[in-house]
Amino acid sequence: MKIGRKRVSLLLSALLLASSFYFVPTETAYVQAAKEKENPSAKAFDQKVIARVDAERIYQDIYHLSETIGPRVTGTQEEKQAAEFIKSRLESYGYKIETQEFKIPDQMIGSLTADGKEVDINIPAGSAATPKEGLTLPLFDAKLGKPEDFTAEAVGKIALISRGEFTFQEKVANAAAAGAAGVLIYDNVDQPGPLNPSIGGDTTVPVGGISKASGLALLNDFVPEGKTVTFTVEKLGSATSQNIIATRTPNKGSDHDIVHVSAHFDSVPFAPGANDNASGTSVALELARILKSYPIDKELRFVFVGAEEIGLVGSEYYVSQLSQDEINRSIANFNMDMVGTDWDKATAIFMNAVDGKANLVSDTALATAKRIGTPSELILYQRGSSDHVSFHDAGIPAINFIRREPGTANLEPYYHTPQDTIEHISKERLQEAGELVGASIYSLIGK
Repeated sequence: MKIGRKRVSLLLSALLLASSFYFVPTETAYVQAAKEKENPSAKAFDQKVIARVDAERIYQDIYHLSETIGPRVTGTQEEKQAAEFIKSRLESYGYKIETQEFKIPDQMIGSLTADGKEVDINIPAGSAATPKEGLTLPLFDAKLGKPEDFTAEAVGKIALISRGEFTFQEKVANAAAAGAAGVLIYDNVDQPGPLNPSIGGDTTVPVGGISKASGLALLNDFVPEGKTVTFTVEKLGSATSQNIIATRTPNKGSDHDIVHVSAHFDSVPFAPGANDNASGTSVALELARILKSYPIDKELRFVFVGAEEIGLVGSEYYVSQLSQDEINRSIANFNMDMVGTDWDKATAIFMNAVDGKANLVSDTALATAKRIGTPSELILYQRGSSDHVSFHDAGIPAINFIRREPGTANLEPYYHTPQDTIEHISKERLQEAGELVGASIYSLIGK
């Protein structure tokens, strides 16, 4: 059995009370801590990484991904542009590069223009497409979208419907039955981003979700005067995404153990994705720079994945392409996601494990944090929801490093919103993540 599959034993409660590292599970209440090996030269070894981590360089890469490229929605040109940026950088470091292209489910994209201004909109899967030029039509106030909310005036117009009381699917079906040419559903709570309605299957009319503020503005300013909006929906058929893989192998021998370092580079619509997840991507790029030439005795793979935001599709594809021999040789996955937020309540680095149990990755990180004096507490937590799931499901010890609020496990308030921008990134926390994860990786692979 590989060392990464061994479980750590529980320490005595007295020792646990003295430790600043603890486990907060979602259901069970027990505490685990890491075993450590005494290594007097470990701190000097750590300095090879720590001394070279450059938070400013990481910050500039986040800026490029989030502000220059912007939202990197799965399957779009912006996601591909980010992949090319990553690939070019890794090639400059001398890594062996592989690009994995894979199919993704058809994506619906769209736009809404009112008085010449773009209105943020989400298009649900199952929406019908519009003609290429879109629909330029007046709006009909369909209130909650009940059958009795529609009159003959709705025919040929775009139905403006409030969220609430019953399903999106029913609202859309009622609008289509009433002869509406399209449907815009607006939120009933204040959120910075547009509503993302799930309509439960294909429909015959184009559908979009918008924010409460946008819906009320259209209701008050456009409906009474019969002003038109232009609504466009397009299907991205045969869409693809991609993974970028950079590999280093030891100079001698073969069949080495493999350490995977992963981060996703796509984002959700309208979110520049500075923290989610240009931060994890940029820290991984910095570690690839630092570890490009040090002697190693294990195979090192940096795996930059696309299509995480639509269901971990990129990491699932990557793991599915590993041979059984590669899986057997894989001892660790360090996955970084949302490691740079400046949100003042995100004071802890959570180490998310799918099963909530310690493994080689969490043990190594805890030991490293103790050696180097990592300022934030590390919390072992039971949670999936990122690319470490794909590695775990294949039997590879995996941990997702992510910043959350202790106690509540809340994420930053900018998560999946247009406010996920560079202004909410902390260089100090980028430095901390780079030092912790980088020194941990090097302690496993370095000679």
